[in-house]
Amino acid sequence: MSAEVFLDTNLLVYAHTSLDSRKQKIASEIIQQRQAQISTQVVQEFINVLVKKFSISWPVVRELTDQISVNCDIHTNTYRTIRLAEDLAERYGFSFYDSLILAAALESGASEIYSEDMQHKQVIEGQLTIINPFI
Repeated sequence: MSAEVFLDTNLLVYAHTSLDSRKQKIASEIIQQRQAQISTQVVQEFINVLVKKFSISWPVVRELTDQISVNCDIHTNTYRTIRLAEDLAERYGFSFYDSLILAAALESGASEIYSEDMQHKQVIEGQLTIINPFI
């Protein structure tokens, strides 16, 4: 399923923790108001941050993972996604893991990706605009 908006891990982390109340409000509104897509990588990173950084229990992690799977479509990364990420990393100079998220967003057909970790308003492959919703 194609979604207009793709979310980076940091939006899920802000939406589901009390790390920063202003960013929590913004991220939560984006997730609730838009049909968004995330990738298997984003889910994995989200779980890792909840467990390692916030020491959230596994039952709560499972509940939060269930919530995001209801609110977001999940794009499964494939070998094709990895190859595209390699090309993007070479072409744009992003880290491989940021490129993997961008590749998944491109494959999902998203026109925007929400992230605070990449250059605001940069357009990738003439299709995908990076939006930092916190500035």
